[in-house]
Parts: sequence; C-alpha cells; structure tokens
Amino acid sequence: MSISDIKAVARPLKPYLQPALTWLEHQQMPAPAKAVRKRDLSGIERPDNGPQATIRASLDWLMMAQAHSATGDDGAARDYSHTTGWAASYPETSGYIVPTMLAQADLLGDDALRMGARKMLDWLVSIQFDDGGFQGGTIGQVPCVPVTFNTGQILMGLAAGFRVFGEEYGPAMRKAADFLATSQDEDGCWRSHRTPFATPDDKAYETHVSWGLLEAARAEANPLWSDAALSQVDWALTCQKSNGWMSECCLSKPDAPLTHTLGYALRGIIEAYEFSKQERYLTAAQKLGGALVGCLGEDGYLCGRLDAAWRDSADWVCMTGTAQIAHCWLMLSTIDDSRGYRDAASRALKYLRHRIDVDGPEETRGAVAGSFPIHGDYVPYGYPNWAAKFYIDAQQLALDLGVE
Repeated sequence: MSISDIKAVARPLKPYLQPALTWLEHQQMPAPAKAVRKRDLSGIERPDNGPQATIRASLDWLMMAQAHSATGDDGAARDYSHTTGWAASYPETSGYIVPTMLAQADLLGDDALRMGARKMLDWLVSIQFDDGGFQGGTIGQVPCVPVTFNTGQILMGLAAGFRVFGEEYGPAMRKAADFLATSQDEDGCWRSHRTPFATPDDKAYETHVSWGLLEAARAEANPLWSDAALSQVDWALTCQKSNGWMSECCLSKPDAPLTHTLGYALRGIIEAYEFSKQERYLTAAQKLGGALVGCLGEDGYLCGRLDAAWRDSADWVCMTGTAQIAHCWLMLSTIDDSRGYRDAASRALKYLRHRIDVDGPEETRGAVAGSFPIHGDYVPYGYPNWAAKFYIDAQQLALDLGVE
C-alpha cells in the first residue's frame, strides 16, 4: 500500500484520533507551556488588573518584543512562544504598532516609546522594495516578495511617522501608497501581489489595506490613494451577506473566518465611512458589527471562528479578534449605540483583562495570547505582538469614551 493510500484510509479517522494526537503533542511541550495550558483549562478566574495597568504592561511587552527580536534589527518580534522563544521581526505588524507607540508616547510623555517607534520606522524604510512594496512574512521567510496586505499595514506606520516627524518619512509613505493604488484590479480587489503565506484567493479583509491608504490620504491628500481605498471597500461589500457575514474573509478557512480577519474587515469599512461619510459603509459596518454583538457571551466570550449563520466554529477564543472587534464596537457606538456596542465592548475588554498578567516572567508579562486557552489554533502557545497592539488601542479608546 502506498503512502497516499494510507493517508486516504487514515483521513476519515482523523477526528477520532485528534484527541489522542493533541494529548501526545501536549506531553512533548516545555513545562511553562504545560503550566499555562493547565491554568487556562482550570476555570480559575484570574484577577482583573484594570485598564491602566494592563495597557502599561502591554506597552512594556511591545518594547520587549522590539528589544528581543531574534533578528536584532529594531523590528518587533512576531511573537513570544512557550515552545520556540522570541521570533524574528515581523514587518507587517511592526508597521501598525508604530501608531500605537506614538499615540501612547504622547499620552504618557514616554520618550522611550517615541524613540522605539522611530527606530522601527527607520528599519521599515530600510527594507522597502524599490517599487514601494514590503515583504510578506517575517524576516528570513521565503519567498521574500512585495505583498499588498503587508504593505498596507506598514503604510499606517509610515503615515503616522510622516505626521509626527515630518518629511523624513514622506518618500517611503508615497512610494507605498502609490504601489497599492497602481496595482489594484479594475473591480477594486487586489490580486497581483498576494501573500504566499495564506490561501491564494480574494480577501475581503483587505479593507484593512484600504485603511492604510486612507491614513496616507489623511496625512497628505491624494485622490489616487483615497479613490483606490474606497474602490476596494466597495468590492469587499459585494462579499457581505444579508445577515452581515463576510465571505472571502479568512487566511485559510473562508467558511469559518477568524474573528481576527472579521475585525480587519470591519475596521476598514468603518474607516471608509469615517473618511467619506457615505451611508453605505455605515450600513455595512452596522450589519457586521451588530451581528457580532449577537455572538458575544455574557462573560465576554467571543468564539475564535464563526460560520455563515454566526454559529461558533471553534472551542477557543482568538484574543486578537476580540480586541479588534471591541475597538470597532466602540467606534460604532459614537455614531449610534442602539445595538449595545458599548456594553459589548466593555464585556469583551473585561474578558481580555482577566487573561493579561501584569507580573510574572517578563516574556509574558503584559503579553496577550493568540488563543484562549493557550493551545487554541490561533498562534498556539504563543503571544503575537499584534494582539497586544490591538488590546492597547481598544482599551485606550474605552478609557477615552468613559467605558468601564
């Protein structure tokens, strides 16, 4: 019997074998990974250390991620993992961490955050391709090619750098924005520079790329950039169903998208409304945001994957997605809170705070896990840098709006 024949026979058995395979995998994990998994599964409630303490701890952790990147290059390590330690720098998320660091530097009067953001910006400029694009994946991953999505996220940082520090970051911002605006298909979708690290299909969540273009257009008005951004959001809205659900909206499972990618899609749609004030964007955002409110548990639990009928499709929480969606709910609440957005955001953020440590080992102090429990399928046993970034942004907005 060939290997392919064996795989064919074994495939139907996988659901039955998975618990045993998971157990075996767990036995091979380092002691800290086992300890965190045991704690997460214990049901014991951890303390809520409050908004300010958790924001500060998460900011300090982001600085740790920059200082301890495995590639030592002023970018932020993609994550800290209980199994592999600090990862290489991740240009994409380093790009949108920059605005968070700069905003918090101003709020807190923290020169270290400001300096860290500037170093991150200088590093990003140094790795920009001649055509204006930026690579996908982490430093060292291959193929090293320009990717639409990653370029859009880094553009957010470049636009923030341009606003704060001036023309020094203007050329890189313009090159990145032009790269995006001139590589778009006629229908508004980006297809020519897809990431090699996800399924090769259309991605509605690239409204988050459109947000990057809108940030550039806010920093320096350019109809080429803003028109391209809104064109993509219009295309993405063709993927929205009558119940608010978005198709073509996941890295790998479009029939059960991550709350992370749904959060990306929602934020980009909201930003299109904020920029243009066109009602179709607000209507679409309210349909998606309101449907997500209906998926939230009383305790703030939001399943990490949701299907087209808004049913739970996982047994873990994507902590990043919860933070992103909480932020979007807060934004929508400033327009119309009839769907209970503020209450939903408050519950979601409280759920997150109960799962952020403000003491203990420095590698995880202030970090936000990819999944809860820690062994869930989204960055298992790891703490991605973007989870901390999105938590900080959402919790800060809640403080600004007086949401407890």
